[in-house]
Amino acid sequence: MAETFDGRRVLVCGYGVAGRSAAAALGAAGADVSVTTDEVEPLDRVPDGIDLVVASPGYPPTHPLLEDAARRGVPVWGEVELAWRLRPEGAAPWLALTGTNGKTTTVHMLESILRAAGRRAAAVGNVGEPLIDAVLAEPPYEVLAVELSSQQLHFAPSAAPAAGALLNLAPDHLNWHGSYDAYEDAKTGIWRGEVAIGNADDARVAARLPGGAVEFTLGEPGPGQLGIQDGRLISRAFGDDALDLLGVEDVRPAGAHNVANVLAAAALARAHGVAPEWIRIGLRNFTPDPHRNQSVLVRDGIEWVDDSKATNPHAAAASLAAYERIVWIAGGQLKGVDVAPLVAAGAERLVGAVLLGQDRELVRSALARHAPEIPVIVVDSTDDGAMTAVVRAAAQLAHPGDTVLLAPAAASYDMFTGYGARGDAFAEAARALAPDVER
Repeated sequence: MAETFDGRRVLVCGYGVAGRSAAAALGAAGADVSVTTDEVEPLDRVPDGIDLVVASPGYPPTHPLLEDAARRGVPVWGEVELAWRLRPEGAAPWLALTGTNGKTTTVHMLESILRAAGRRAAAVGNVGEPLIDAVLAEPPYEVLAVELSSQQLHFAPSAAPAAGALLNLAPDHLNWHGSYDAYEDAKTGIWRGEVAIGNADDARVAARLPGGAVEFTLGEPGPGQLGIQDGRLISRAFGDDALDLLGVEDVRPAGAHNVANVLAAAALARAHGVAPEWIRIGLRNFTPDPHRNQSVLVRDGIEWVDDSKATNPHAAAASLAAYERIVWIAGGQLKGVDVAPLVAAGAERLVGAVLLGQDRELVRSALARHAPEIPVIVVDSTDDGAMTAVVRAAAQLAHPGDTVLLAPAAASYDMFTGYGARGDAFAEAARALAPDVER
């Protein structure tokens, strides 16, 4: 049964999409709701009489208001915890996933599979409609594909999905969590439910996998694993005996990291009892979202690729590994993560770099240490025309056979409204580029 809130005084911190859903649902459940935002009415202490604080992911644990709540013993929940507590009797099970990278692609793969199998399903959480709205939807969903970020998991202490998958782990959002250990602890909260699923090829994930977990690997699968055999995706988990799911050539977008994403989506679907033919159909029906290794232009033998979704070094590493000769467009908000290991690993593929954004000098410093021979152009402008300057600079460095790759390894909010806007600006500037740009 859903938790009752009659007479409880709740402070909702943040009034974006999730905050508005939380306030509306709490009000409908009988709570006395008040709202605060740092933009309008910042608070550094919890008002007297408040029984519960519901915080948006924009409020880190170190926010003075949340630290005051902790000192005074006032519970702090996030949207995910509230949604979990609001679930009605017979609520749809959650098939949840997290990871440093690949979450959105994988959750949409899972959604496509579930819908192919005839389930009333939706991708929610860190994507789509607010999770609270999905939990309370009428008619109800039969199953939810739930993408969860580390921030959402941090403030969701009792949420226990029916099955939870961890795709990969690499340093990210350290400025929010305060340390890598805290970030990793939040991510592994995805395994609180009945079925734990994890990437056996990721050393950090493998080290934290609980006993009895289902694993996926790009190698040949053993018992309890999903993997690759003779160019086919095979399941040997959930009682399956070498169950054939899909050919590697059918995975879209291409790339080893997306094969791993497909295996994770298939594992979550099998945990829910979806038959292999529906997994196959769902994955073949899947259309990748924009800004994920999306080819936007081929001109004069040069391909221009938008991977603006690569908002951290781990994601950018997968993108850099997919191309042979790269003019790299990078920079933005690194969120406290060291970019040097990425540059060292990808240096041999780089033929040039164009840098922009708040932490561009940190990227330039890493390039000077690990790829000192490649030409680097830094665009200092942060106005609306900056991406045009970036693209023109990249065109000066690129030659036939090269890939101009926007894989920033950083967040976008220093200059754009999001990674989508950054990718759109890149694509627009590339398509508008005169073919006779001087090189």
